[in-house]
Amino acid sequence: MSESAPQEEPKPAQENGKEDKERNQEGSEAEELIQSSQSISDSSALGTHSNVIGAAANKKSQDLNLENQPKMSTCSIKESKTRGSKNIVFRKPAKVIFSLDQTAQDSNREQPWKKNLLERVQARAQVMHQKIIDKENLKKELEKKEEEKLPRDNLAKEWFNTENMTLNTRAYLLDKLLPTLVPGMERMLMQVEKKKLLADVDIPTKFDPINHLGEYLMRNNPNYIKDSGLSGYQRVMREISEDLKIYVPNTTYNRVSKIKENIKQKREQKEYINDIKAKVANARKQALQEQFNEWILDPKGMIPMVVIQNVLYEFFQNPDLQLETCCLPVDIADSMKPRLNKTEFIQLISLHIAGFKSETFEKLLKHLCHCAAEFREVIKTDMRRQMFADLFLHCDRGKVGFLDRQRTLALLETFYDQSSKVLRGTLRNPRQWPFVEFGEIDLPEFWGDMDNQKHIYEDFDNVLLEMNTLPSEKHFSKTQSKLLASPEDQHEHYRESTLPQSPPEQQRGATVEQGPNGISTREQEQPEESTGEQELNEESVSKEGTYTGSTPEQRSSRELITEQRPHHEPITEQGYHKESTAEQGLSEESITTEGQHEGSTTGQGSHGKSTEEQGSRRESQSDQGQPRETMAEQEAHRESQSDQGPHGGSTAEPQSSRETILEEQQDTDLTSQSRKGSLTGESKTSRESISFEHTEIPPQEGRTQAHAYEELLFVSPELQAKTGVSIPEDHLSEPAKKEVQKDKSCEPKSQKIEGKSWTGELLTCNWNMKYAKHEDEEQAHLIYDNSRFTDLHSIIRNIQSYKEIKGRSTFNGVSVNLLQFVQLLETFVGEDSPLSVSEALTSFFRKGFVETKEEKMSGLEKARQNASRIRRELLLKALFQKWDCDGSGFLDLKEIDELLYTYKEGMEKESMKKAKLHVQFPKLHPGHEVRLSSKQFQKYIELVVSELRGNEEEVLESVVEFLMNSLERSHVESLRNCARQKWLHQIQRAAETSGVSLEPVYTETFKALTQDAEAHGNKKISAHISLLEENLLLPDRGNVLLRNVACTLDDAPFVLKRVLYRDMKGISFTVVDEGKPIHVPQVQHHGNIYFWNHSRKKSDHNGSFLALPLQDAYMRIFGVLAVDTLRDPQKINIFLPHEIRFYQGVANVFSTAYHYVHSREHILHIVITGIGWLYNITPSITAISTYFVEPNSEKDSDYVLRNMMVTGQQGLTEIHKNPSVIFRKTCIFRDFLFKCTDSSGVVLASVCGENHIVVPLRERTGEALGVLDVNIGKSKMLLYREFKDLQKMLKVIQLACSEILGEFSGEIKKNYILEIESVGEVQRAGILFFRVMLQELQECLSLLTSSDFVSLLLHDYDPLAEVKAPPDSQSQDLKANIKLVQDILKGIIVFFHPELKSSSDLESWDHCKLYVNQQLVENICDFDPTAMELKVNLRLIAEYFENHSRIEVWKFGNSAIEYLYHWAHICLALIKLNKKISGAIPPPLPSKTDSCVYAKMPGGSLPG
Repeated sequence: MSESAPQEEPKPAQENGKEDKERNQEGSEAEELIQSSQSISDSSALGTHSNVIGAAANKKSQDLNLENQPKMSTCSIKESKTRGSKNIVFRKPAKVIFSLDQTAQDSNREQPWKKNLLERVQARAQVMHQKIIDKENLKKELEKKEEEKLPRDNLAKEWFNTENMTLNTRAYLLDKLLPTLVPGMERMLMQVEKKKLLADVDIPTKFDPINHLGEYLMRNNPNYIKDSGLSGYQRVMREISEDLKIYVPNTTYNRVSKIKENIKQKREQKEYINDIKAKVANARKQALQEQFNEWILDPKGMIPMVVIQNVLYEFFQNPDLQLETCCLPVDIADSMKPRLNKTEFIQLISLHIAGFKSETFEKLLKHLCHCAAEFREVIKTDMRRQMFADLFLHCDRGKVGFLDRQRTLALLETFYDQSSKVLRGTLRNPRQWPFVEFGEIDLPEFWGDMDNQKHIYEDFDNVLLEMNTLPSEKHFSKTQSKLLASPEDQHEHYRESTLPQSPPEQQRGATVEQGPNGISTREQEQPEESTGEQELNEESVSKEGTYTGSTPEQRSSRELITEQRPHHEPITEQGYHKESTAEQGLSEESITTEGQHEGSTTGQGSHGKSTEEQGSRRESQSDQGQPRETMAEQEAHRESQSDQGPHGGSTAEPQSSRETILEEQQDTDLTSQSRKGSLTGESKTSRESISFEHTEIPPQEGRTQAHAYEELLFVSPELQAKTGVSIPEDHLSEPAKKEVQKDKSCEPKSQKIEGKSWTGELLTCNWNMKYAKHEDEEQAHLIYDNSRFTDLHSIIRNIQSYKEIKGRSTFNGVSVNLLQFVQLLETFVGEDSPLSVSEALTSFFRKGFVETKEEKMSGLEKARQNASRIRRELLLKALFQKWDCDGSGFLDLKEIDELLYTYKEGMEKESMKKAKLHVQFPKLHPGHEVRLSSKQFQKYIELVVSELRGNEEEVLESVVEFLMNSLERSHVESLRNCARQKWLHQIQRAAETSGVSLEPVYTETFKALTQDAEAHGNKKISAHISLLEENLLLPDRGNVLLRNVACTLDDAPFVLKRVLYRDMKGISFTVVDEGKPIHVPQVQHHGNIYFWNHSRKKSDHNGSFLALPLQDAYMRIFGVLAVDTLRDPQKINIFLPHEIRFYQGVANVFSTAYHYVHSREHILHIVITGIGWLYNITPSITAISTYFVEPNSEKDSDYVLRNMMVTGQQGLTEIHKNPSVIFRKTCIFRDFLFKCTDSSGVVLASVCGENHIVVPLRERTGEALGVLDVNIGKSKMLLYREFKDLQKMLKVIQLACSEILGEFSGEIKKNYILEIESVGEVQRAGILFFRVMLQELQECLSLLTSSDFVSLLLHDYDPLAEVKAPPDSQSQDLKANIKLVQDILKGIIVFFHPELKSSSDLESWDHCKLYVNQQLVENICDFDPTAMELKVNLRLIAEYFENHSRIEVWKFGNSAIEYLYHWAHICLALIKLNKKISGAIPPPLPSKTDSCVYAKMPGGSLPG
């Protein structure tokens, strides 16, 4: 606080001189006393009346500071007291002031006098402040009294004029002259009037008005005369002067006024904006409150927080909105436990959308509505999966963790066969892929079967074709119906044009009496008057699921039917209900809107009883599952109708039109509450009393198109969305068309899912944690509890923590675990089917899944063997790591034998020698030693144990215990081993999480080397990696060269990208030739060391050098790892033996990681090639995304998926440089990718109106290494032709990937079939897809018989040619088929006989027949399209094939033509690739400078 603050009071110098002196003296004294105290800036004290307002404002601000000062001082005083007390009590200054600086100590010593001074300053400041306030108040009172004495004279306002020309002058005059001149003029005129000078003009006078005015002005000079007071006119004039000054440009008043005006405008604008924001916030809050009710809640009325976070995350990730930069990042929770009530729901969303525009907020609301509907589907799916999980646990009576796969498929086939045709239209055929694996399908059937009836959806192609043709066929009838006069005529014409009369037995609808499985058991006749038009009209006015009424005596039978489908409960129970009776031929059931119920009971006529019961049964039949909506409604209904009630049918007379129904909707009364219990109740006894095993499915074959369409009208929305067919939009009424356009996902929804309440449990993100069985973890815990293996416990814990990827199931084709079983059943029933279908399937499985005692014992034995195998692997792997304490990755067989032979004091030596006779050891190393890797060591010990007497498990544990105790390792060695194993694991993990990049692998490799050198060798090392390349530029300097691809940072300018040739100095090529490490202790004395840094002096060439070979799985050398100590300051610093062994382990792990990355790169190459082939013949696919499975960076967490590339609709593949990572917790609404990876099985999913076929890419062990997500868009499924082509592509990709993985792991030897494969690894990966497909086709062709070709040769005879009739469609099709067969066979012949181009044999079909023989088939099976000596006429061959599309070949339906067609296109693609091999197949990965690359691999361009 500054002591000069009181000087700011504006006082005249004449009155306040003495006070100013006193204040200055006091201020100087205070400044002498306080030099370090706070000060407030001084402001000017002298001012005129014009700046009184500004001075007052400054004074007010200082007053506030003065008021705050005592609090600050008191606080500082208390703090000083506390510190002082501490010093006194402890009397240990060193401890007390340990954390204080000198300034703090000085401040403590200054506290006593500073306290007194501040109190004095505070008191004086308060006194001065009070004086200023009193003086200001007194001044205001005086001015007020003067204003009361002299009223205001508003005549002075005439001076106010803002004209720019005179503004400056007028402002100056009003400020300087007129306040004195006007009163002077007034006085002068008063004197003139007093002396009557104006009346007596001719009388001379001594009064001079000019002199009088001048005298007045001199006497009243404001600079010298104190203001005696202002008149009313002067007071107003002063105000006008102040106002005019504001308008004078470039003045202080003008600038201040502008600033004030801007501040005022900004303040008003800010207040307005804040007001608008508050209103918008309140409106949004209300909208979110209403939206909260759309969500299904747990019993406590809450939503899992992770669900809402997923909704926001998906919305922010929308690339069209570009919200990532303006929104807070969403930190998604890892658990389902945190829940949100309505208030927390609004707060969470409001926190992330504070800056949203109205349009964006509306989009968010719509997104929330859709997600709310999707969440219902998620809960429904989760309920279904839990139902199947409980079923698995029930069937797994032996608790072995798996069930027989073939038995499961057999039960699915039985259930499928016994289901009605309507239900089979929604289920997936379990005899087809993906239920049956590619390897389980015969090769001719897989490649040559073109039967559309074998689609995964029964009769899908025919139904889709009928539905596509219906709108065009109905267009003419629609035009005619508009011209008809009466509703009766419209109805009759509709029946005649759209639904032609069927036989009576086909017109009668089969009513369904449902058993516990929802499958029809008998047929009943229905009135023939029921027509498609009436039900379509009633469907159109139906907005949500409703129920029709019945009389009390008829209600019992209806209750039984409705109880069997509790999921169709009306969403709202707020409407009216009316029961009325009317005499008519049939009963009429009208569907009402928004939950309004209206029923009618009528006389029966000839039937003798009410048809209400039949109508209710038919309504139950409609719940079974035929499509009923239009294609336009499917997408809107899909997310909002999972819990809506069934649409009832109507048997009204034709004259009951749309308007009549709408009028009846408004006359209903309040009786819906009385029927609620009877509609939604569930009779458990009646559902279980009927046995499914005795049901009979009535045949429904031979139906006409009209009957099929009629059946379509009775289908529930869930099943209609499943079948992918629709009612033509032309038949919709106007209200229905309006309803179609509405977004039905935002309508109010029930808190029940198909009549069932949600328990609040959601396992979408926790399936692996609850149900996945990890046998290795269980066995590890058993070993921890065994005190015999105490020394191995820590090693096993490290092994478990370093486990690569957790949570994936292994597919073996024999058995299924829980996750695979659940996914298999979910794929069978589909995710959109009602829960009643799943309940029926569950009940059927519980009754039908029976195991014999032998099967149970066999299952238990398999489980025991599996547990024993895992336990054995853990023990032997831990023993190997303890033995290999230096981390070299191998053990010497001689050392192992020496220790084994001492087991039981050598008593088992002979048995162990016998075991060695059955072991296939790896080849000898250059030092004539046999080294065993970890897997080879495990196999060797297992063979040794198998030759010993006793129980194999007990003997194994005894041998492991003996070897463990025989290996004595110090504590230092154990710690060193643990650290080295961690560093080696990080190298492999870098490869697995690199996104197919070697840079992280290089980084972790050098990091492991440098850390070990510093920790265990006390060295500073340099290292680099060089890889072998073929020397194409300078072959005279050697066939191969070594290129440095990576090095430590300090050596990069001298080493990186440099090349070492054979004719240069160095020992690297010696290492390559001999295959063993070379250690040079002192490089300065060696003479054959090449130094990359030529600027280094020879005297600095001190250090050691170590070169190690890099070997692949076949022990082939592909590079060199070099380590040196030239940068180490010590002159002599050699590598110790344990360091050399660890560096060998680093080289071994780096080799594994290097080939891991390249195997994934080659897999991407194969996938791109396969997608290119598929896109040329399958136009219905929207996109294909490729994902790789990677371990999560977080410890003990789930795996993640990395999106490597996406192929768009044009076949152009975008390969990402930095692929995005997808976590399970962010995919609650899109978890189909993780379902596929978990189960290693195919998943068929539908998300946001788009259908996906998700296929795993499997390791050779059966686990999923990646996922292919095939997006087929809005279509429910591909046509059978496209579906089969997709299967062919997927099978070939899987075979090629399995071959690549086997070659890189060393499990299989490389098999070069085509000459092009020997060109290089990258080129081979680019053509491997075509080579595998070529082998498949050649094998299929070899299985053909001579009769298959004879049938083709007969296509030259045209029986219609003799009958000279006009050409019709049959003759045209026959001619096209003849041309197809002849062109394809001619094209195949030209492959092997290019000389026929110049002859006339090709023109004659009779001559061409002679070339179609067994020799041709043999040539096809042995043909290599990449052979160097091959000469073919590509142009001529292309002419024969380019005019025939894939669809034409498929429709022809001949397997031989199908084989030859694909074989020819594959050969053409390989020939083209062989001609431009250098640039046609580049590695499909982006470089460092690219964000992504685009690739489109040649696919043999088959015409569509």
